[in-house]
Amino acid sequence: MTEVAEPLDLVRLSLNEQVLVKLRGDRRLVGTLHAYDSHMNLILSEVEETITIVDVPEEGERSGETVRLVKRNTEMLFVRGDGVILISPPSRT
Repeated sequence: MTEVAEPLDLVRLSLNEQVLVKLRGDRRLVGTLHAYDSHMNLILSEVEETITIVDVPEEGERSGETVRLVKRNTEMLFVRGDGVILISPPSRT
């Protein structure tokens, strides 16, 4: 088994694997990790992006908040590291 001594080692072991990336703004990405750097800039391919949108009613409206999920697929994506909250490697069972 490969040893993980530093946090970036875990990311390195996830190269060419499918990862989950949570971003600021209630966005999440699932895609194949091809490259990264120390700033957590990422290159992902075959990406499915899920955006959570909460619609808040205007004052005086009776209905409550509604939550929508918007999904889109992208062939290749560059993710700027300052928006990354979490990178989850694939499960290794």
